[in-house]
Amino acid sequence: MDFRHTEEQLGFAKALTELLSRADTPAVARSWADGDKEPGLALWNRLAEQGVCALIVPEDDGGMGASATDLIVAFEVLGNQLAVGPLIESAAFLPKALTGSELGDLAEGAMATVAVAPVTPLALDADAATAVYAVSGDAIIKAEAGAQHASVDITRHLFEVAGVDQSDAFTDATNMAILACSAELLGAGERLLTDTVAYVSQRKQYGRIIGSYQALKHQLADVRIALDFARPLIQGASLTIDSATAARDVSAAKLAANEAAYLASRVGLQLHGAIGYTREFDLGLWINRVRALTAAWGDSNYH
Repeated sequence: MDFRHTEEQLGFAKALTELLSRADTPAVARSWADGDKEPGLALWNRLAEQGVCALIVPEDDGGMGASATDLIVAFEVLGNQLAVGPLIESAAFLPKALTGSELGDLAEGAMATVAVAPVTPLALDADAATAVYAVSGDAIIKAEAGAQHASVDITRHLFEVAGVDQSDAFTDATNMAILACSAELLGAGERLLTDTVAYVSQRKQYGRIIGSYQALKHQLADVRIALDFARPLIQGASLTIDSATAARDVSAAKLAANEAAYLASRVGLQLHGAIGYTREFDLGLWINRVRALTAAWGDSNYH
């Protein structure tokens, strides 16, 4: 398998990174968490203009008809830059589950969310979505959002949805969502590692840069290794997404991404100290995003 990204994929990733880095995503995330949706919706529209929402929507339905590999390129950037909103639902699951005019709406940037038991029984950001769906038996139906549930990630608003029940239907859509979640975790883990390396490279204690201590270097090296082990599993799963081994491959990718990103968050918090967990410090936003995503679309025990 050739895991090298094409020039087009690298250019797409660069364009997304530039867009999101200019948007001050930590500030957008805090506004979203506090109920001010306007900055997040504006950013969502800019992502839609870049083609994120249309990536895997078929060309005949107004989308780009792109590959799963194109999708993970985008979602790694989204995780690295802390994008908000039901992106996995709108850009990964629903394009594989819906048909007809609803696909065109997704391609144009409609924000939609879905509850899929058992992997994600609560609908993310149903208070902001223009359409809320539930998988009920062998069907996907429009549904009403109910009671809100708290999330460890304050930027993720979770809602009960009427009609959702346990189902093995829409396997292809679920596999695509699990793959996208894995890529988002990888991006978040990479960001945590980058920020932690930068911090320990300038933080002094007892007159010495703390990053010079071998024990800390070993911890950071363990994170680097874990992320590097997860990456080829995610890339490989994107290439086999339409094969008979897709469910196995995306589960392996999600498990590896869970473990790598969680290790990045744990080491990042340990090396930053208590400041890393405060709401005012940006690192905490990524730490809690990782904690939430490791449970989303199937936790490690599930996979």
